Amino acid sequence: MKKKLFTLLLVALLTMAFVGCTSQKEDKATTESNTVSSTEAGDNVSGKLPNLEVRFGPNGNAFTLNLDNNNTATEIGKYVGVEDWNLPIYHFDDFENSNVMQYYDIPSTYEISSDPQAVISEKAGELYYSSPNRIILFYQDANVKGNFTKVGQLENMDGLKEAVENNAVVEGWGNKVISISPAK
Repeated sequence: MKKKLFTLLLVALLTMAFVGCTSQKEDKATTESNTVSSTEAGDNVSGKLPNLEVRFGPNGNAFTLNLDNNNTATEIGKYVGVEDWNLPIYHFDDFENSNVMQYYDIPSTYEISSDPQAVISEKAGELYYSSPNRIILFYQDANVKGNFTKVGQLENMDGLKEAVENNAVVEGWGNKVISISPAK
């Protein structure tokens, strides 16, 4: 009986955790027209967006993400201020440079503008946006060439490499997840 109850509770919690990954097209217009509120997504007066929390797995330790001052980071901050993101990673150890970076797919219902720049050197903890709809996290210093838009930098990276490497595949989903939400 306890095992059935635990399984039912686990399925319910995972379902709620991954709801943030999906968004309805009709909500898109509402999301785009929302202004940044001081309680959810930043300070309306100064236009400053909040710091965000990044977790590797639904229950991972939180790392604070300081957003850069650019349109791409602002759009991501506004979206996360309205709805937490649980982003899947489908390929986590079978692509070039997987030993220094991971990428996470953003649902295509989000339209994010970007101004990619040629990047040849990245620091551990830097977060980039890559069109179309992909977040790239460098969890070790790297020299990876690409055209990305820098979104921000994680604070206090103690344990970052381990958090990324130990992010378990979510049972029933077959992939790993990164959770991004407003910092508490």
